[in-house]
Amino acid sequence: MSLRPSATNPFSFCLFLLFVYYLQVRIIAGKYRSRILKSLKGLALRPTSDRLRETLFNVLGPGIVGSRFLDVFAGTGAVGIEALSRSAAEVTFIENHAPAAKLIRQNLDSFKITTGYNILASDALIALEKLAARHTPSAPGFDFVFVDPPYAAHIDYARTLEFLATADFLAPDALIIFEHHHKFALPEQFDHLRRTRVLKQGDATLSFFLVT
Repeated sequence: MSLRPSATNPFSFCLFLLFVYYLQVRIIAGKYRSRILKSLKGLALRPTSDRLRETLFNVLGPGIVGSRFLDVFAGTGAVGIEALSRSAAEVTFIENHAPAAKLIRQNLDSFKITTGYNILASDALIALEKLAARHTPSAPGFDFVFVDPPYAAHIDYARTLEFLATADFLAPDALIIFEHHHKFALPEQFDHLRRTRVLKQGDATLSFFLVT
């Protein structure tokens, strides 16, 4: 069935509008609820779906309020901006793809968000190393880390998991969440990280790791 809008067929036109609406990436809840995020044309990015993002933040619950949140492989910034919308104190975005890093700033600007965030336009591992070098024992650590590499980039999962397992910029009992394809399995235990929960939704899976 064609989804091209028709001036003579109101039903097809409404169906087309509904289709476009659900293709858009929206903020789910909080201060910026229902606001639309800009995205890149084509398949350059694979934003975390609205439904999966809602599931993620339902799990995080009220703990997000006042937290420090790290969004790795941030893409459009949807997850990190959702955290800000739900009253996270500070979000750090890491994104190596220059147009995507620019897009994150544009999305923040469109919501008139001027404080409470940092954008590191760099390779994920290099950015994580910079965060570790800047961190001091007296500084608060990250309470939540969300990691969402391209599904096929298995080496990025391995590199990030290995680094975060011993990172000293994490808060006690920090929670690390990886989004990955449901056919790609992550280990149940890796050094100081222990997988505590797995949520599957369509082709996507969220694996939750607790720092022990």
